[in-house]
Amino acid sequence: MPTVRRRTSELLRARGSTAILPVDLFFRYIVDILRYFKLKAVSFKLIKNNRQSGSDRRRTGADFDLQPTLKGELIELRPLGQQDFDALFSAASDPKIWEQHPESDRYQREVFQRFFDGALESRGAFAIIERKSGRIIGSSRYCNLDLTNREVEIGWTFLEREFWGGTYNRELKQLMLEHAFRFVDRVVFVVGDNNIRSQKALAKIGASFLKKAQLPAGDGTVRTNAVFVITAKSYRVVAPTASH
Repeated sequence: MPTVRRRTSELLRARGSTAILPVDLFFRYIVDILRYFKLKAVSFKLIKNNRQSGSDRRRTGADFDLQPTLKGELIELRPLGQQDFDALFSAASDPKIWEQHPESDRYQREVFQRFFDGALESRGAFAIIERKSGRIIGSSRYCNLDLTNREVEIGWTFLEREFWGGTYNRELKQLMLEHAFRFVDRVVFVVGDNNIRSQKALAKIGASFLKKAQLPAGDGTVRTNAVFVITAKSYRVVAPTASH
């Protein structure tokens, strides 16, 4: 505030030369002080509004990248591509992966082909790569992004059985949830009504049961599903015990 400093110097010189403070100099000094603080207040308000505007843009979800590359210590998630079919089918060909799943025959090539085609069409699907070996060990996806309600679904997830119940699945959920909560306020999961293993895994990361829903399955039939929800506020990472 150079003007204020200059007025102060003038004021001090005036006081040294006379015992009476010039009225015009006093009022110029006061006006400069008031103008300075008014400008500071306007500047602070603009900065605050810009920060809030940026925060609002982030929270709308409009910039949500549904297929980023996400890296953890054990796994990497990258966009699923057409070239990944054979490797992903190899990971999915164990019948025990699907025994509690509504589509329990997904280990069959024809059935899995429908799953894979749907994953590509969703434009939100990932190949899950074990970083140590570099091979595909499963898949997951973001889908049904709802900008109005600031919500996205995580689902269609599976891992090879050797990676169930421990650090791999925990890191998978952590990577996807932390990315999602940069843009939305809550994440939903839809699991088969009889898929108790997945329901227990969701409860362990803080997801709460929301409702039952009748939804179409990959084979065109309508089946009962359990819908779970986890909010940004309730999110906590605890090791899941099984794949979802």
